[in-house]
Amino acid sequence: MLVFSMGNHMDARQALGSALKAIRSARGLTQEDFSDVSSRTYLSTLERGLKSPTMDKMQALAEVLEVHPLTIMACTFTIAEERSVDELLAKVKQELRTLGL
Repeated sequence: MLVFSMGNHMDARQALGSALKAIRSARGLTQEDFSDVSSRTYLSTLERGLKSPTMDKMQALAEVLEVHPLTIMACTFTIAEERSVDELLAKVKQELRTLGL
């Protein structure tokens, strides 16, 4: 089970770093396990909130983590917005409905 520290409001880049690290740890992976898609140094900069990945890189990271890229984003905004997964998903579902999707 992933546990996120939600003490301080984080910006999205920092929250993404926390989400990536939490998912990676939950999967029992090391930064070196991403060597086919990323250098350890680059992954470290992502996890420290210093950089943001491209969509292609996010897809590649998700494949190594064995999760859907939206799972990473849901974890990210659960942390950044200090809201529950249920609240976040309800908001997204409502917005998609209003867009006709």
